[in-house]
Amino acid sequence: MKNILLIGTGRFGRHIAVQLYQLGHQVMAVDTNEERISDVLPYVTNAQIGDSTNAEFLCSLGIGNFDVCIVTISGNFQNSLETTSLLKELGAKRVVSRAERDVQAKFLLRNGADHVVYPEKQVAKWAAIRYTADHIFDYIEFDEQHAIIEVEVPEGWVGKSIGELNIRSKFGINILGIKHSGKTDVSITPDTVLSGEMTILALGEYKALQKCFRI
Repeated sequence: MKNILLIGTGRFGRHIAVQLYQLGHQVMAVDTNEERISDVLPYVTNAQIGDSTNAEFLCSLGIGNFDVCIVTISGNFQNSLETTSLLKELGAKRVVSRAERDVQAKFLLRNGADHVVYPEKQVAKWAAIRYTADHIFDYIEFDEQHAIIEVEVPEGWVGKSIGELNIRSKFGINILGIKHSGKTDVSITPDTVLSGEMTILALGEYKALQKCFRI
């Protein structure tokens, strides 16, 4: 369990609050809007209405006590940038900030953000891959180069074992698990035989996945 400071409780911030709540973390939510704070109260440990660009207000929250500070302010990049910078100046251990455009991500990283999340861009890529290839069932991007995909077993792999296919050596791809009848099995071995009723969870560089599975 970690202590999280969540600044910005719009739609994206609220979704994060719900997920953090389900994971059992302690969350302090901050927003200038009383109605948004009220909406998120069931999912947070504490909440404050205040201006995150005010250094005195941020100091009063005890920034150094939080394991992660997440800035999800939308619609006002100046406030997001100022908040990010202030958090780092006040001793935040880790700052994760939301970007809506590439240029915003660059400024945030230069001004205190340890990590940047880019939900619109990330979801757009996921949707483009997921819904233009009938054999791709899910896609999780690690970074610009690596991803995990859930994909149907290629026809030429059916009836063969993972060891027999020598997938890692041939394609530079790791098979993390298989799914069958809605259940995931990650206890696979080189002797695991693939069938047409399965889907496989594969990890690798995007270019390697693209070439191997014809994404």
